[in-house]
Amino acid sequence: STSEYGKVLIVCDRGSMDAEAYLTEAGKAEFHDKIRKSATQMMAEYDAVFHLVTAAKGAEEFYTTDNNEARKEDPALAAELDDKTIAAWTGHPHLRVIDNSTDFERKMQRLIREIASFLGEPEPFEIERKFIIDYPDLCMLEDMRNCQKVEILQTYLKCGKNDEEVRVRQRGDGDTFIFTKTTKKTLSGLKRIEVEKRLNMDAYCKELMNADTSLHQIRKTRYCLTYGHTYFEIDIYPFWKDKAILEVELTDENEAFEFPDFLKVKSEVTNLECYKNVNLAKNHGK
Repeated sequence: STSEYGKVLIVCDRGSMDAEAYLTEAGKAEFHDKIRKSATQMMAEYDAVFHLVTAAKGAEEFYTTDNNEARKEDPALAAELDDKTIAAWTGHPHLRVIDNSTDFERKMQRLIREIASFLGEPEPFEIERKFIIDYPDLCMLEDMRNCQKVEILQTYLKCGKNDEEVRVRQRGDGDTFIFTKTTKKTLSGLKRIEVEKRLNMDAYCKELMNADTSLHQIRKTRYCLTYGHTYFEIDIYPFWKDKAILEVELTDENEAFEFPDFLKVKSEVTNLECYKNVNLAKNHGK
């Protein structure tokens, strides 16, 4: 957020969805029922989520309970709860998992870099790569603990600037939804400025009055997947029965990552205009 003093950043050590890691499926339902908020609504209270992987996964020699009276878990249980915590937040539109591939000091530097990338100076930016994959096994994805299904409807708005793309999006679990307005502008290569604003339902409906009626609405089912320490998004479109789009957002254009071994990647389409959502809206998947 912003104030008279400039940007204001609030970092929470824990988030409300962490509770799910310690609950059964029945307990999760009771939890959300009691606080009268769905997982979608609770995630919407956080602009971004940065998960620091426990030392019990990849840095076991540094895992200890001696420096924290509240920490009782042995390494195996700590690793299990860490997986469950990541799974609880999977589905958030901006989740980053920071592993133990470096020492602790550099781990903190990576965290700061991820936060800076999200906030952006002077503007927030994203670096995204996009791939065509064979149509995935949806039943398998839906059975995975580290995968979350999200329904998305996005509408493009009229915009007076040729180098900008403006859209509003309805995103949710089928029962509850959040609404956002996003403005994107390409800088160079894979890097784009992205400014996102949260909307209430009234503001969302008002924005729809400025819809670009020359473009179709885009409806898609997104499967948010945490694999290893990378966050992937698989978009399923109703007009394709043989393929889907796999997206990964990076901090650096040359950042290395590993594809999920159960997905068949056909080709990279990051720079192909025909696979951008705005062009799919223009051609309706042709």
